[in-house]
Amino acid sequence: MAAEESGGMDRVPACLCVLCGLPAAGKSTLARGLLSAAARLGWRASVVPYDDLIPEQAFQKSMIENGDSMQDMHTEWKTHRQAVLQCVEQFLQRPQLLAELPELSSHYINRAAWEQCIKPLLQPGALDGAPLLFLLDDNFYYPSMRYEVQQVARKYSLGFCQVYLQCDLELCISRNHSRPVSVPTDVIEDMMKRLEPPNPQKNSWERNSISLNTTDSLSDCNIQKVMELISSAMRNPLSPVEDNTEQIEADRLKCATSVIHQADQACRRLISDAMKTAKGSRVPPEHMKSLAAQLNEAKATFLHNLRKQMLQEETFIREEEVDVESVVKRAVDVFEQEKNEILSKIITNEVT
Repeated sequence: MAAEESGGMDRVPACLCVLCGLPAAGKSTLARGLLSAAARLGWRASVVPYDDLIPEQAFQKSMIENGDSMQDMHTEWKTHRQAVLQCVEQFLQRPQLLAELPELSSHYINRAAWEQCIKPLLQPGALDGAPLLFLLDDNFYYPSMRYEVQQVARKYSLGFCQVYLQCDLELCISRNHSRPVSVPTDVIEDMMKRLEPPNPQKNSWERNSISLNTTDSLSDCNIQKVMELISSAMRNPLSPVEDNTEQIEADRLKCATSVIHQADQACRRLISDAMKTAKGSRVPPEHMKSLAAQLNEAKATFLHNLRKQMLQEETFIREEEVDVESVVKRAVDVFEQEKNEILSKIITNEVT
């Protein structure tokens, strides 16, 4: 086991618990309750807050400078999320390296926030043999984001579980507005459209998951329910040996991600061409704005449906066994037809 080779988490019960859901769904509140419950049990526990660890300008650059959508932000943030997990891995291997960050992570992670994150785990009173709990607090709206965490847990034979906080969209938006630093409403709405909650029926690796309705306040019963899930995960750590079913699911996820990324880039080019055509046809500014909104909404819906199709289609398994370029071309042809219809209506002044 990797941990044994590096003198890390050998034989210490440990768990990586993913807290996922929309912004302001209650993840941070739940994390605080779990920290208190873990402390009463004598566990070492820490929250890994992605919002604090990943510099804010990383989000602003993607959202403001490039006008990116959730799909683009997923791609932009991937390196940052991987850096967070690399920090977690290094702690699992060598907890004493508090002052050091892995080479990759040093460029993408807020050092002070990371030191604050693991400080409770290194207190003099913390018992070396005490169970260890990492609560990963992020939106994790795609399964691929959560799967990366599961793979770290598998690599080090740790427990793994997921808690999905289900909350009404309008309530999340209202709570978000009351925060000192809020997420743009359109980003939350877009995330809601793309959010894929844990689905054990489709993904066997998500079987150790529960859903909490956080429209109302979290109760002690909710905290207890999650603690029981975490305890069960610690007692049943993952094995580094993957079964064939899970590998097929992972390969399909990787292939789908590749197709979606390339399709997104192709759709962007088509939208850019459509805007140039409309401008050349002297479409009024207000209609240009409507055209851009309709095309971007059509692209978002198209990519969302394509992703669902890719993950459900049995023929899409390994990326190296699929002609990705051909799949992307066929898919984008469908979007191009819709793009042409929208453009034609705008040019002929039939704005809906």
